[in-house]
Amino acid sequence: CDDQAEVDRLWAALTEGGEEGPCGWLKDRWGLSWQVTPVRLLELVQDRDPRRARRATEAMYGMKKIDIAALEQAADGA
Repeated sequence: CDDQAEVDRLWAALTEGGEEGPCGWLKDRWGLSWQVTPVRLLELVQDRDPRRARRATEAMYGMKKIDIAALEQAADGA
């Protein structure tokens, strides 16, 4: 996904009648698994600074739907 709005839209559509899972994973109403992943998540977990990457990765582990702003705050150590 390009931005949070796209994450939110897809998450809402795919979880309708389905179920949320960890780290951006979900199952739709037919039991098919999806991971709704923003591009920014990939950038943050591959950051050149291993501490920033680790903080972003650890923040993702605590999420169901990925929250880009929260990932950026975690990466920055906030």
